[in-house]
Amino acid sequence: MHRVALTLAFALALTAVAGAASVRIIQTNSAGTTVHLIDPATNTVVGVIKGIEVNHGATSDASKFYISNEADKTLDVVDAKTLQVIKKIELTAHPNNVSISKDGKRVYVAIAAAPGAVDVIDTATLTRAKSIPVKGAAHNTYVTPDGKYVICGSVAGKLVTVIDQKTEEPVWSVPFDAGVRPIAFDQKPDGSTNRMFVQLSDFNGFAIVDFDQRKEVSRVKLPDVPEKERVTEGLQGSPSHGIGVTPDKKTLWVLSKMNSHIYEYSLPDLKLMGDAPTGHHPDWLTFSPDSKAVYIANAGSNSVSVVDIASRKVVKEIPVGYVPKRNATAVLP
Repeated sequence: MHRVALTLAFALALTAVAGAASVRIIQTNSAGTTVHLIDPATNTVVGVIKGIEVNHGATSDASKFYISNEADKTLDVVDAKTLQVIKKIELTAHPNNVSISKDGKRVYVAIAAAPGAVDVIDTATLTRAKSIPVKGAAHNTYVTPDGKYVICGSVAGKLVTVIDQKTEEPVWSVPFDAGVRPIAFDQKPDGSTNRMFVQLSDFNGFAIVDFDQRKEVSRVKLPDVPEKERVTEGLQGSPSHGIGVTPDKKTLWVLSKMNSHIYEYSLPDLKLMGDAPTGHHPDWLTFSPDSKAVYIANAGSNSVSVVDIASRKVVKEIPVGYVPKRNATAVLP
């Protein structure tokens, strides 16, 4: 019995190690040609994808990474094992960020050129299957947590466009008085989308959109930053850029470039819980699947800050490439 228990314990330990090794934080570097892969089990860089110039958005499925290439106007497909580019899919115009459907069959690429579009990539054939027209150059795309909708935000159009994932056609939109930046979502108990948390140009905070009412219902301003601590240069029109809900759905985390901090809000009541410092000019964030850490891309200090969620303390500063912006969490089998 003792030997069986030891064998089982050893097997579980191996499973845990394998599970940890299957998670990667994909960190793009907008002013370089490399994409860094971070192992959240060790908080070290364990791989580098090379040769993708002005890489922007990133997502993944079970065997591939998908990286938008601004220089070549392509979606570059990378083998997750060899880290080699295996296909460059031509897009309709200059891309920005990307997202992937819940079943992994479609990648949605924001086309950051007028009149605006979302290019749809078939991951089975690695071809462009469709281009969905939207109003205003597209900046970021998302798939709602329930997988039913594709969300496209436009800075120039000052608009969120909601696309039905099955038909791949726009169904409604929400206008704003400023450009639409990053977006996060919370859910109802049945898993459907409850609210969108939308960051806007020149606003240090976020707007709240009721998904059922299809309109903005309120805004949350981040805490005031004393003038002597305030960063005013290089904000690129987005003092608050980077927002996300933890995988366990308990908290919302929001970045501010104005003082290089991250703020934690409880869900669903949006009570401010605390904050933590980051590197210079934090631009994007993603989480470990266990909701224990948040990874922050610092465009101004060429690093990724790792913040322990329980303590709100920075536990590691990881050097990466030049001007890191978008990042994403990949879970590989």
